[in-house]
Amino acid sequence: MMSVYPRVLRFKRKYPMTIVFRLRKHAAVVDSILDKDEKVLYAFCGQRNDDNRFLFDSCVVALTNKRIIVGEKRILGYYIINVRAELFNDLKIRAGLFFGHVEIDTVKENIHISNLDKKSLDEIETMIHRIINDDKKRISEENKNS
Repeated sequence: MMSVYPRVLRFKRKYPMTIVFRLRKHAAVVDSILDKDEKVLYAFCGQRNDDNRFLFDSCVVALTNKRIIVGEKRILGYYIINVRAELFNDLKIRAGLFFGHVEIDTVKENIHISNLDKKSLDEIETMIHRIINDDKKRISEENKNS
């Protein structure tokens, strides 16, 4: 199983304007909760907040074949958000002058990822929609077969 860290590092190198710190620690949090049969399909990083002025809420977002995981290592402990495909509602993308913002709308809450390189927004949007739609199709087929 490939760790989340190389995928996030690849994203950060491809989009260097993204503001994020402690990538290895955040990726380790996500790695620690992955199931054995779960595969990471895409990963990116950013700030888990809705304001570009706050720079110290770095996180890693991993899209797997089962869910979306947002992981953040804190000084004491960690913070994790899990979003299954059936709880996903909508995705909002905002592009500013230099940075972008992604809002993942779920049944229970909205997850804001900010300070993203503006050039990364198309790729993030495409990958989230592709993975969520594939997962919803798989769930629908499983329900029909049972």
